[in-house]
Amino acid sequence: MPELPEVHTTIIGLSVILKQKISKVEIHTKKLRFKIPIGIKNILVSSKISNIRRIAKYIIIDLDNEYSLIIHLGMSGRLKTNFSINNIQKHDHFILKFMNKSELVFNDPRKFGFIDIAKTKYLNKKKYIKNLGIDALSSNLKPHIIYNKISKSEVPIKQILLNQKLIAGIGNIYASEILYDAKISPLIAGKDLKISLISKLIRSIRKILKKAIKFGGSSIRDYRSADGTLGNFQSNFKVYNKEGKNIKNDKVIKIVQYGRSTFYCPKLQNNK
Repeated sequence: MPELPEVHTTIIGLSVILKQKISKVEIHTKKLRFKIPIGIKNILVSSKISNIRRIAKYIIIDLDNEYSLIIHLGMSGRLKTNFSINNIQKHDHFILKFMNKSELVFNDPRKFGFIDIAKTKYLNKKKYIKNLGIDALSSNLKPHIIYNKISKSEVPIKQILLNQKLIAGIGNIYASEILYDAKISPLIAGKDLKISLISKLIRSIRKILKKAIKFGGSSIRDYRSADGTLGNFQSNFKVYNKEGKNIKNDKVIKIVQYGRSTFYCPKLQNNK
């Protein structure tokens, strides 16, 4: 699933459609993860792209008619930008065509992503946005805030990192990399993390996510940026998908937590 760095990289690639006017909308499926809103074509056609931004893992395309298009990439979704050649490919479900003959295509083989529309001023009232926690790269992510929220939690820190209602934007891949960088065991319960460790964790969150953005995200399955470029952060993975790798007299092991794979070094990440 595209995580914060991949979404951020996608937004950078979408700068080519900024200020472009939408001339046509093509919808080739009625339902992705959810049904595509009725009347979305009428709202989009003749509007102009005024801003492109990110809220956690959601891509927000603001329009000059006071509406915003919301896109979630799901498990396998991606956005493609190109000049129209009327060559619809398999799984191209939603297409915006612009006056300058360029287009934005939403492609999603597994249909776990979704597309929504909302008045920009009411965007934060959408349930999936309203319930989000602090953005993982926000300056508002402070140690004492996280400590107060997890100080009584029996849940392992790896699962806490994946809780979008607490910290928004981190997914399974980066959780393992962040915990390795912070030298924190994925098994330690939230209540057992001292505030000094939480400070260390937040530093690693920022370090790993910013580094991943610098390398264009991670391409390990379906992800490509909007112009088709592969991300390259996977070449910088220390532990994710590195089961059996030797690191400083330790070895990366793989365990399953809450149905998700976790990779870590038990000796290096020992907080007992």
